[in-house]
Amino acid sequence: MDNKTLSIVSYITIIGWLIAYVMGKEKMDSLLRYHLKQSLGLGLVSLAFSISLNIVASIVPALSFLGIIGYAIIVLWVIGIINAANGEMKPIPFIGKAFEDKFSFIG
Repeated sequence: MDNKTLSIVSYITIIGWLIAYVMGKEKMDSLLRYHLKQSLGLGLVSLAFSISLNIVASIVPALSFLGIIGYAIIVLWVIGIINAANGEMKPIPFIGKAFEDKFSFIG
């Protein structure tokens, strides 16, 4: 697979991220490195949001409607895939800038 395809695959769950990281490790370019960082950051934000929402909803069941905010994460995920498919190194809106200089193990 080429780096553009691996960039797209990196957004598809943690298994896709691992596949993109392992397969692209030898021939990693700046596009793949950038999208690996963005998708890992988005995955971590999604996980933290899910855990915190479950805690809040178990304490105050009336606030379980906040789960609708999860759709915003899906929209950010789609934006990341579109950016990777177009070969652009644009950050994911709202949270992407925070992950541009993180995760130094990626490269």
